[in-house]
Amino acid sequence: MSKVLVVEDHTANRKLVCDLLRRAGHEVLEANNADEGIPMARQERPDLVVMDIQMPGTDGLTATRLLKADAMTSSIPVLVLTAHAMAGDEQRFKEGGCDAYLPKPLRYRAFLEMVERLLETGQTFE
Repeated sequence: MSKVLVVEDHTANRKLVCDLLRRAGHEVLEANNADEGIPMARQERPDLVVMDIQMPGTDGLTATRLLKADAMTSSIPVLVLTAHAMAGDEQRFKEGGCDAYLPKPLRYRAFLEMVERLLETGQTFE
């Protein structure tokens, strides 16, 4: 069983992602925002972080950069979720240290396949 940290400020989205992960057999940790999620990642050392991009306070891309710059968390794959997937975002997320991203609304099967791929290989960007 893998441990996955979900960092998402929107309650319904967080519940959906956490339910999908739990049903797939993962242990799930939840954070309401990046300011909660960063210290939780350092303390709990999850196998994967699922990170929303748009959050109040520290946004998901900044949080990912902080996690990737920290020796304690730099090897943890980060899957970012965004409602604003536009041309150029993949490159921006890649440069920000993200290991993969998916647009919202989530397609459940694609999300779970991406989670499994990240847990196996650590990244999906070429």
